[in-house]
Amino acid sequence: MLKNGPWWVAGTMSGTSLDGVDVALLQTDGERILAFGEGGVRPYRTEERAVLRAALGQWQGPEVEAAAELVTRVHAEALEGVRADLIGFHGQTLAHEPKGRGTLQAGDGAALAEATGLPVAWDFRSADVQMGGEGAPLAPFYHFALAKHLGAEAPLAFLNLGGVGNLTWIDPRRARPEEAGALLAFDTGPANAPVDDLVAERLGQGFDEGGALAARGEVDEAVLEALLAHRYFARMPPKSLDRNAFDLDVRHLGDADAAATLTACAAAAVMQGMDFCPEPPERLLVTGGGRKNETLMAMIAAGLDCPVEPVEAAGLDGDLLEAQAFAYLAARVARGLPTSCPGTTGVAAAVGGGILSRPQA
Repeated sequence: MLKNGPWWVAGTMSGTSLDGVDVALLQTDGERILAFGEGGVRPYRTEERAVLRAALGQWQGPEVEAAAELVTRVHAEALEGVRADLIGFHGQTLAHEPKGRGTLQAGDGAALAEATGLPVAWDFRSADVQMGGEGAPLAPFYHFALAKHLGAEAPLAFLNLGGVGNLTWIDPRRARPEEAGALLAFDTGPANAPVDDLVAERLGQGFDEGGALAARGEVDEAVLEALLAHRYFARMPPKSLDRNAFDLDVRHLGDADAAATLTACAAAAVMQGMDFCPEPPERLLVTGGGRKNETLMAMIAAGLDCPVEPVEAAGLDGDLLEAQAFAYLAARVARGLPTSCPGTTGVAAAVGGGILSRPQA
């Protein structure tokens, strides 16, 4: 039985980049951030990443079952020895089609509760999708709490550069995240995933470290123009994407030019997204693996008027921020508080998603 909060919550995240399971401890009551705890990562091994890749885009079948078993097992390993009151378990997104078949995050929260002996909040997206929302992004409520924690007095924005990019615009002058005008959030477009896939296929590498390969290449403007002509960029937010929503054909390009072009596509998608902000943000704080890509960060900064900084500039940890977000959301699930709202996912009204599974023993 959960004691009355605040709690120490262990949040976990396995993102679309398929690099591993991040674990982060956060002390919170589901509204305030009270303390940041330790964190770490359990990287996926090459053969484990192959299992996940085989299941991407699928809704059922043996590949999905294998991915779900792997995700649950690896999360249990990542959480071994962690001292917490509650776990926030995002799982691994395999398919996301909010206006069609729904959303699918591989992993069994009930089984994880049994394996760890701790209550687990999970399946954060389904309720939002069932109520007509996009089911993503979900970190904005945590971004709002961070803005309050930082003492922000003017609008600011968080940009997560994972496999897909997503942007959260925040007005910290509002009292609660679900209040009208407090948040606007949406996926900007492709981010790291296309470049990661490129270097994995051609060079056997996990990612373009520091953007070094892209820095040596030339951007193919025709590919960039084709991306920006996609109807997604004209849609008003909130809106969300599947990892493989765009067909960016760079087969005709050499390695460096292909990397440069895909990186420029990610940057251009962010610039397009910033035009939707209700007011220009005072600063753009960047989290996710893409913040370490110097080429990508320089491209984004060159196209915007506000400072573009990694979240470390605000004293935050960009390697753990997404896992912290699901720790925060887990506390909100445990308290029955909303986890998404019209401004973040387009859902009809503020909704509290998630399932809370307790160990039987």
